[in-house]
Order: sequence, then structure tokens, then C-alpha cells
Amino acid sequence: MKKMNEFGKPISDYEKHMPRGWVWDDTRTFLAVARHGTLSSAAAELNLGIATLSRRIERLENALKLPLFVRQQSGYQLTEEGAGLIEKAEALEAAAAAFTSGVSSAAQLSGRVRLATAENLATALILPALPQFYAQYPGITLELVTDITTVNLHRRDADLALRMVKPERGNVTLRRLGSLGFGLYASPGYVAQRESHHDAGDFDTDAFITWGETQAHLPAAQWIERVLRGREPALTTTSMATQLAAAKAGLGIAVLPHFLAREAGLVGVVADIGLDQPIYLVIQTDLTQSARIRAVADFLAALLASNRERLSG
Repeated sequence: MKKMNEFGKPISDYEKHMPRGWVWDDTRTFLAVARHGTLSSAAAELNLGIATLSRRIERLENALKLPLFVRQQSGYQLTEEGAGLIEKAEALEAAAAAFTSGVSSAAQLSGRVRLATAENLATALILPALPQFYAQYPGITLELVTDITTVNLHRRDADLALRMVKPERGNVTLRRLGSLGFGLYASPGYVAQRESHHDAGDFDTDAFITWGETQAHLPAAQWIERVLRGREPALTTTSMATQLAAAKAGLGIAVLPHFLAREAGLVGVVADIGLDQPIYLVIQTDLTQSARIRAVADFLAALLASNRERLSG
């Protein structure tokens, strides 16, 4: 005869293996502290008191019989055991989001959400997937801002953002969703001509396509400047789209994301130049409980997860 749980229902195979004292919502608390590194920031995100948050972490550690964090004066640092549970905790988080997605859709969420992101992610990744998002949330209006150099989440210029640079200040919640891989690319014709009289690592006579002065701080621009060693580039532009077009036209070599370059028919000159960048989802902390913001955030997280290999190269 099957054992019954406290609700008078047969105990499932999953329930049999659950640690005694484990509470589902404590996993969410664990992730918040792991992502923020401090109880105060995690408590603000979850709208909980610091003492309550601390008790939940202790309860989870007792249930799992594992130390999850090292308590330091500067904050909470994951132990080796805690770091090993992050992926499983995020799987639970995704499952919870999937469980409630139908409820959010049925509630007919509405309103405007302003998303800041790089133009290449907007045009090649987000826009093609938007019809599916709008089918589920027809009442939400998404406003895409691609001039992210002028966007400041602390000034409320946007509600959330996909960024390649980790914010170092401000009341924001962030989560790493993946990475964007970069390499050196050129047209098939340029590469064929180059291979006839170039060594693989010799760029002394190569033509380079790079960024203009206002984008000189970008890692790609600085990498090319080091290679040129005072030589002039073949062309400078102010957008990724024009660099892609210039490379396709055979004007020279450009530092481009792998997925854009390959899908445009360009040929890799050097695959790994050490410029891969993380992609962070950044949300104003006081908006993390907004249903429409969460709907957009969950859409972006799922989109990046399904395109992880394509983006990383």
C-alpha cells in the first residue's frame, strides 16, 4: 500500500527523494543571494527582511546538509558545494516560470516595456522571435532601444537591458545568460587572395575595418589598433551592420560576432582572438516583481538559452 503525504495523496517517486525540511521557495532565495553576493541586495529583490532571508538560507543548508555560502564581512561567497548546485537551482527556476507562464498569459498582461540592447542582438536574434512573444502576450508593447551607449538604467532610460558589460553600481538585478563569441572575418575573395601571400598570424599588410573615434573604447577597436601599430585602417564605421557589409564587399578584415559573420557567408581568418563577451540580463531591482517585466525577462532568458551555441560560436 502506497504511503500518503500530508494532503492525503500518494507520495510520488520524486517526493520520496526530497530532503526532509526542504522548501521549494528557499531555492529562489539561494539563487538571489548567489547572484547578488549580499543579503541586503537579495532581500531588496525578493521584498523580504534580511533576517528572514538569512533564516531561509540556513534552513536550506540544514535540509541539504551542505554549506552553501562562506559568510564574509564583504558578503556571501558560494562554497564549492553551493556553486555545484547553481545549474540545478536555475533548472528549478525555469520550471517554476514554465508552470506559471500560462497564468500570466491568461491574465492578459498589458503595458509598455523598454528594452535596451545591442543592435546586432536586436536585429538578428530578438526581432525574428518577437512574433512568438506577441502571440503569447498581445497586450505588451516592446520598445527596443539599440543606442545603448546613451542608455542608463538608473535614470529609467530603460526597464531592462541585455548588456555585454557587467554593471558595477546601481540598484539592478543581473543574470548572465550566455556569451557572444568574436573572431576575425573577411570575404571569401579576400581570404583566397590573402592566403597566397600571408602567414596565418601575419597582419602587416592586411586591410582592417574598424570602429570610429567615438567607439575607440570598444575591445574590438583596441584589438585592431594594437595590430595596426600606427598604420591607418582601410575603413572606420559606427555600426556593426556597416562593418559586416564592408567585409562582404572585400574591403578587409573585421572583428565580428561568429554568428553574424558565418551567416553572412564570411570566412574566418582567426577563430579565437580572446574577445568573447558575456551577455547579462539587467533589470531595475524594483521592477523584478512586475509581471510584464518578468514576461519579457523570461522570454529573453529562453531565447538566449536556445541560441547559446549559435552565439558563442
